[in-house]
Amino acid sequence: MTETTSEDRFKILIVDDDLHVRLALSQWLEEDGYVVDSAQDAPSALQLFHESSWDVVLLDLRIPGGDGIQLLKQIKSTAPHTVVFMMTGYATIDSSVAAMKEGAYDYIVKPVDPEKLSTALRAVLNRRRQVARTPEESPPPGTPVRFHNIIGRSAPMQRIFELIRRVADTNATVLITGETGTGKELVARAIHSQSLRRFGPFVAVSCSAIPENLLESELFGYEKGAFTGAERLKQGRFEQADGGTLFLDEVGELSPGIQVKLLRVLQERSFQRLGGTETVSVDVRLVAATNRNLWREVEQGRFRSDLLYRLNVVHLHLPPLRERIEDVPLLAAAFMKRFSDEYGRDFRRISPAAVERMRAYSWPGNVRELENTVARAVALHAGPTLEDWHLPFGEPIREKPPSEPDSEPRSLREVERRHIQKMLERFHWNISQTARVLEIDRTTLHKKIKKYGLKPLGRP
Repeated sequence: MTETTSEDRFKILIVDDDLHVRLALSQWLEEDGYVVDSAQDAPSALQLFHESSWDVVLLDLRIPGGDGIQLLKQIKSTAPHTVVFMMTGYATIDSSVAAMKEGAYDYIVKPVDPEKLSTALRAVLNRRRQVARTPEESPPPGTPVRFHNIIGRSAPMQRIFELIRRVADTNATVLITGETGTGKELVARAIHSQSLRRFGPFVAVSCSAIPENLLESELFGYEKGAFTGAERLKQGRFEQADGGTLFLDEVGELSPGIQVKLLRVLQERSFQRLGGTETVSVDVRLVAATNRNLWREVEQGRFRSDLLYRLNVVHLHLPPLRERIEDVPLLAAAFMKRFSDEYGRDFRRISPAAVERMRAYSWPGNVRELENTVARAVALHAGPTLEDWHLPFGEPIREKPPSEPDSEPRSLREVERRHIQKMLERFHWNISQTARVLEIDRTTLHKKIKKYGLKPLGRP
């Protein structure tokens, strides 16, 4: 254990109903030079808290006389700068992570490692000293922030960054929700990059892009001879992600049958390939994403409640771009630089008028729409300044072809082809959303895409 000088004299309150835990923690912390007191339940803790101020609280998640999270809320409401560590057993780590959304600084797994605890407390102490001595060195308001290719200085995104840091090194399953185009896969990749699994594979699967009858074999693989054309054994995405992270995008599109199989894998960490009898065990961290309200889907009988509970250990909700509009200039500048380099342009700045126009727009397509808008502006215009008249808000990203007298489709086939292409572009080639609007199933839509040879506009 390390020594702490008398001038530090951090005051630490321990709240735990286990006498042995309180005594052991008190002894360790007092040897480190901290002022320590303890309480066995919520009423006693509140009494001590009202009698004195505390720099740090070590709070057990389950305490007599009250709920640990409820006590956390009371502490943060009266002393928001007090640092609270939640103490928990391994089986309740997901609950303690949820508590961090209520203001907890971090969690400590029982049995407590005294060296890890000392390191965590020293980090808090050093941060307090730095802020007290050099407040002028703190990043000024408006400083751009980039976190694993995610850009945002707004408060909502800072909270997302902090949650990513907290949950990355756990094996907790993460559910990412948010509107289409908010950057859910970027968040999933950031979680993987911050985790102990970062040297393992990151495997991404779009559940809406794969026809329903192929998704099972895509996820779980198949044995040789499992069906016509299965000429060799094929590993599924779960096996490919062994030792790493599997990202299931648009998980709300899974059929009831696949939902059952996914639930079984999450429960047992094993499965059987299609057409096989051998049990395959995998070590995979699952991150799922959806733009649907899965709780409403459960109420309407389209999604299994037990699967939702398994997926929703940690929930990250990405705000739409209209709710973090201060991030728009940062994102636009980053996209401008990327596409300027890619397209051989010389854009170096965005005019104030263009910035104001971007900030005033609601961005229904979120970050993806902003990215496409900037890409179009850079491709069609010369630098060095991106002007407001370069921005086609409310218009299709592509240029409209000149009207021709005989441009109307002559056949029902052509009418259907054009309409499907239009709907696919409107919904950014989200197969499930497009299928719902067209009132057909995903398999039928995939067949029509293949039949008409449809591709995203601008893609060869």
